[in-house]
This record gives sequence, C-alpha cells and structure tokens, in this order.
Amino acid sequence: MARRGQELREHILDTAKLAFLEDGFERTSMDAIAARAETSKRSLYAHFPTKDALFLAVVERIRVLFGARMRTPAEYSAQPSEAVVRYCGRFVQLLRWSSVARMLRLGIAEADRLPDLAAGLHDVLFGITARDLAAHLVTALGLAPDKAEVVADELIGLVIHPTLPRLLFGLEPLVEEMPEETRLATDVDLDRIRRLLHIVMPPSPAA
Repeated sequence: MARRGQELREHILDTAKLAFLEDGFERTSMDAIAARAETSKRSLYAHFPTKDALFLAVVERIRVLFGARMRTPAEYSAQPSEAVVRYCGRFVQLLRWSSVARMLRLGIAEADRLPDLAAGLHDVLFGITARDLAAHLVTALGLAPDKAEVVADELIGLVIHPTLPRLLFGLEPLVEEMPEETRLATDVDLDRIRRLLHIVMPPSPAA
C-alpha cells in the first residue's frame, strides 16, 4: 500500500537523513532521494520544495527523535546528582552512535554554506541538552538559573572531551547500532562524570 500524507513525509525524512549521512549534502540529489524513498519527484517536491528545506526538516526530525532518546535528567534517577551523572552519560553514549556522530560531521561540513542549519543542528544536540540539564540543576539542586547555565555548559564540555574530538576526526570507532540505555554503566565511565560534577558544582552554603 502506497504511503501518503504524514506517513510519506516521515518516510522521506528518514530516507533523506540516511542519504545525507552516507553521501553528504552536495552529492545527494533530490532525484536520488525520491528514488530511494520509492516515491515520485512530484510527491517529494510537494512536501519539500528545495533540498535546503528538506535538510531543515531532517534537522527538526532529529530534534524530536534525539529529545525522546535523551529524555530529561529527572527521569534517570530519583537522586538529583545521580540523575545528572546518568543524563550526561547518556549524552556521551549517544554521541558515539554513528547516526549522531555522522550528522555532526555533516553539520560542520555545511556550516559555511548553510550556517543557520548548522546552528540548528548544534542546538538540537548541545543547546537543548544543556538547557534541560540547567533546568534540572535549578529545580532539583537549587542552583540559581545563571549559575546553573554555567555549570551545565562546563559539565557538558568536560564530559564530552576527549570523546567528541576523537569521534569527529575518526580516531574512535562509531557504534553502528543505537546504544541501549541499559548498557550505560558499561559503555560510559560514570565515575569520571561523578568526579567532574563534584568539580564544577559550587559548594553548598553549609560547606
């Protein structure tokens, strides 16, 4: 049965994401995407009038999917500090996933030509993660909002180094299957993240 409406749109987006990741933005044509999605060029252009518009829609779809996989810090543990640790660990775990790492590489490659789209992709992966973490630091750990933003940015920066540069430069192998959250403690050094959290958190008034 032929796909129609929203089902077809989502199928095109998933197909385009794979095509962009495998062949790059420039080398991926709308004709190739239509053929790969097994739909007509007319249907493709009815949903996405340009390749730039399609790429922007792919970024928005990644936003939804990545947010669902990350969830919010409070969902990781009833203990506020441990929730931070496991949330940051999940972020590192997902950065190693080939689908995420290759999309980061693609965003960097297209930053000069499509700066707004590259910025949007950065916000999807890093901005939203930092904002959700900062909100948790405010509500669960009592930090002032301005301080929480600083701590969240510092912690994420420390947590992803040196993993992220190594992934971007191909020095660390990518994980082809989406990492399961049940393997978090095996895949990520959570003790290291606990130490980093202790470093960046301001001392409590009673300390």
